[in-house]
Amino acid sequence: MNIDAHQHFWKYNAQRDGWITEEMSILKRDFLPEELFAELRTNGMDGCIAVQADQSEQETQFLLDLAAQHDSVILGVVGWLDLSSPRLAERLAYFAQFKKLRGLRHIVQSEPDDRFMLREDFCRGIATLKNFNFTFDILIYPRQLPATIELVAKFPDQRFVLDHLAKPSVRTGEIEAWARNVHALASNPNVYCKLSGLVTEADWKNWNGSQFDPYLDVAFDAFGADRLMFGSDWPVCLLVATYRQVRELVAQYAARLPSELQQKIFGLNAIQFYGLNIDQPPAYSYGSVS
Repeated sequence: MNIDAHQHFWKYNAQRDGWITEEMSILKRDFLPEELFAELRTNGMDGCIAVQADQSEQETQFLLDLAAQHDSVILGVVGWLDLSSPRLAERLAYFAQFKKLRGLRHIVQSEPDDRFMLREDFCRGIATLKNFNFTFDILIYPRQLPATIELVAKFPDQRFVLDHLAKPSVRTGEIEAWARNVHALASNPNVYCKLSGLVTEADWKNWNGSQFDPYLDVAFDAFGADRLMFGSDWPVCLLVATYRQVRELVAQYAARLPSELQQKIFGLNAIQFYGLNIDQPPAYSYGSVS
């Protein structure tokens, strides 16, 4: 089963979605399941993981409602709850009734304190996730990797996944410090990584596939095919590339691997990491896409 492990839905709201700048104006509209599902069908994908884009419980419920309406394709949801709240356990207990909720994410990249995740109240929140079998998606910039390495070492039994390879600066070609930190992070076996979000870290108007190879080399060397998963980052990827182009970047790189490892990257690892209950046949049935 082929799974897109990272994409977003939203009903555009100018006040709430202030992160969408004028430079990103093509994202200033609604992006909902029917549009994504057309891309999944065209590109040989069977299902997806919907990931939060807004930090609110309303966002989490919005995604869960979409997952309930499209049960066979939206296979899981990564939502948001206030991990620093003293009421976190209560809110986790409430949302645990929704079986599609598989994990949480916080937009750490926007926090001014690079060591935000090491705050005592946030760490208490991370410690609580295990009680509900929830994962945690890590969304950071490279400068926040050192603190992330400290965090995951504190919680060896918590499942973490690094989103977008921590957004390395493909545009400038900087790689050495990022690569060292990614290797250090990957030394923790409880951490996975999403092969997602790279295209938007390149020059949006002048990029080519070969630019990403050094970064993919690091990801594959650090995590291995057993802890990597494909994610499109749709619709954000549309700033730079089509869904097909994003998928092919990973597919072409992974083509050098045995087919069983490719299957892990394009679905099996996501099923394992998020604990997906795949009890129905794929929504779509067709051959692979080159």
